[in-house]
Amino acid sequence: MNKLLALLAVTTCIGAANAQEIKQFNIGILGGENAQDRISSNECYRKAIEDTLGVPVQVFTPADYDGVIQGMLGGTIDMAWLGASAYAKIYLTDDKAVDVRLTKENLNGSTGYYSIGFARKDSGITSLEDAKGKVFAFGEPNSTSGYLVPGAELIATYGPLENYFKEVKFSGGHEQTIIGVNKGDFDAGVSWADGVGNWEDGYSTGAFRKAADAGLVDMNDLVEIWRSKMIPEGPMVVRAALPADVKDKVTALTADLWEKDPKCAYGVAQGDAKDFVPATHDMFLGIIEARKLQGN
Repeated sequence: MNKLLALLAVTTCIGAANAQEIKQFNIGILGGENAQDRISSNECYRKAIEDTLGVPVQVFTPADYDGVIQGMLGGTIDMAWLGASAYAKIYLTDDKAVDVRLTKENLNGSTGYYSIGFARKDSGITSLEDAKGKVFAFGEPNSTSGYLVPGAELIATYGPLENYFKEVKFSGGHEQTIIGVNKGDFDAGVSWADGVGNWEDGYSTGAFRKAADAGLVDMNDLVEIWRSKMIPEGPMVVRAALPADVKDKVTALTADLWEKDPKCAYGVAQGDAKDFVPATHDMFLGIIEARKLQGN
């Protein structure tokens, strides 16, 4: 297809290396939901890559984002879908470690998403002003929508968050934040969604949609209280040192996934999206600058 030709035109000459030069291919899946669900959601994807490359493919689900980040930097993970902040950390540590290949296109054609503040509907909290003096949860430090962007935007509006909220906590991931707010462990928190579709469904893609699909929460019990500016969808990256045809084959398979296996693509995208489309490093320059200000 045309988009595939465009993708391959900017890569190293196909056939310059043989896929059999690698003995195994490792996929890293960021935290945000429990490890078994991450494995199950990506099993069809793992199998498709294995069939394409002709070598064993394994999925790794580290407990936190940094496990995937360090795996990409250290060469033990070959491919991952990253958040923009996780990509920025890799780039700022070693700008030659990974190649940016694809990103997710939403049903409305956008390639962005939001950090969304939320609370239980019965809490009476309907805004961040209502959450003042309450317990507030972020996901984890390397999450774009779970910390970097909302943290920066909320500090710009309300000042030091430890003075604004009664307590600021890290839940450990998006799923943990959603469950924690739903159970009352936190009064409010942030997670992510594309903002397309209906709140009661958890929108079309994102952590809310995954939690709703899994039956972990009833979205009607929760309420949106805040929304960030649009954040660029994170990239699919491959380890730069891989043979060129390995990188191209995995990219092509992924670019065609919505057309060839939409059920599998749904699991990879964490919901209902339109496509996986070409991405470039320049799409993430703003997030890279934000991480520099944070001290990487």
